[in-house]
Amino acid sequence: MVVADRAASLAIVGSPATAIQLADVMRVYREVDIETIALRGIDLEVARGEFVALMGRSGSGKSTLLQLLAGSDRPTAGRVIVDGIDLSRADEDERGRLRGAHVGIVFQSGNLIPFLDLEENVQLSAELAGRPIDRVGTRAILQRVGLAGRERHRPSQLSGGEQQRGALAAILATRPPIVLADEVTGELDSTTAGRLLDLLVEVHRQDGMTLLMATHDPHVAARADRIIELRDGRVVADRRIR
Repeated sequence: MVVADRAASLAIVGSPATAIQLADVMRVYREVDIETIALRGIDLEVARGEFVALMGRSGSGKSTLLQLLAGSDRPTAGRVIVDGIDLSRADEDERGRLRGAHVGIVFQSGNLIPFLDLEENVQLSAELAGRPIDRVGTRAILQRVGLAGRERHRPSQLSGGEQQRGALAAILATRPPIVLADEVTGELDSTTAGRLLDLLVEVHRQDGMTLLMATHDPHVAARADRIIELRDGRVVADRRIR
């Protein structure tokens, strides 16, 4: 069965205004006789174009939740629906192919390929998503994120903030409707973190992307439309701030 046919079979009939939906999601890790419950019956909806800050201490379940939304993990129970696709029913290959077109992920480390320069990283990202771009398009994206003149630099030749902006450029090249960001400002100084956050907010607003950002920083969370707080694998607060 081709990917498009399989994707259609996984699609969920629902509101087109909903970007993310989790229904009674559990994630339990088992190792020999040890059982760790990371998520405990999460019910959650995120509207298209919404900017949501996901807060909670280490171990609260934030990273596990993002991994499920990215399709890099599967729930033990419940349903995870992202951009109309039921990732909880898809196999590993299907999740990998589908998330390339639906979800962009910015990690704390930047996650650029170390032996490729910035231009090559951006072009490869676009090609893997089935949306190849030429050099002119690539350089326009790098200029947008403030990296004009750094096209031929490899990640090791860039600062932490530049690596994060490079990772964002790679995501912009794929044009995903949903972006997940995992503690992307955590290892940056306050000035650099502020600039990266400004850029993420600008992209979110101008491109209409749904943005879900895990953070410990209340100042970062204050820029969101809505704050969801996790504790011990449960949603303990969900408040709209604008």
